[in-house]
Amino acid sequence: MQNAMTMGATDTEIARAVDLLKQGRLVAFATETVYGLGADATNALAVQRIFAAKGRPATNPLIVHVADAAAARGVVRHWPVEADILAERFWPGPLTLVLPRVKSIVDAVTAGLDTVGVRAPDHPVALALLRAFGGAVAAPSANRANHVSPTTAEHVRQELGDAVDLILDGGACRVGIESTVLDLSGDAPRVLRPGGVSREAIASALGREVALAGGVLEHAAASSPGQQALHYAPRAKAWIFQAADAAGVAAQCCSGGKW
Repeated sequence: MQNAMTMGATDTEIARAVDLLKQGRLVAFATETVYGLGADATNALAVQRIFAAKGRPATNPLIVHVADAAAARGVVRHWPVEADILAERFWPGPLTLVLPRVKSIVDAVTAGLDTVGVRAPDHPVALALLRAFGGAVAAPSANRANHVSPTTAEHVRQELGDAVDLILDGGACRVGIESTVLDLSGDAPRVLRPGGVSREAIASALGREVALAGGVLEHAAASSPGQQALHYAPRAKAWIFQAADAAGVAAQCCSGGKW
């Protein structure tokens, strides 16, 4: 595999990224949320390279990125009126919609389930890549599984090294956390993963209640990333305390106290 490179998003560089995607290779790219590790969502071998690079379990699905709502309709079998409302209000942006998938999206992308999460990212680098590619790009965060998601190109290099063929550098991510994932495949909308768009904002746009779904059992296929018991594992010390202890904790931190 060639050495990973960090690049801006000139027309020539975008064309190179598109060529790599069409070859079934991996391209990391900036979005407004975090950097994504992209592969052609219709190429089974390319998608398996994502899982291998990340060390990601097969039960954890990938989100599919598209340029706009028109492209999203080519990825799903059913596009309800709620999807129109939310895409008009929040796309491009940090909201993923889970809907019944078409057969061309490979099984590994969806953990073998009949639904797929799809979104249009709000970043010029991501949109330029998606428009030039003209198809669906499966792209989880560009980091090792359970590590903190990357928000700069340097983070991607440190995490994945030569496992990624190309990094399109779009600067630091504006949002810095993953997209909200909303399931529209059932009778009522449910947030599967909180993220860059609040549940209250979604409910306001739809004019109805929006439930918050629970997680999934260990080793069970998830409908969305972030539903399993272990998702992020920061390598830093952490302490749990009650809200009533906040003042004391703050004083201890400010005084340089040891824990």
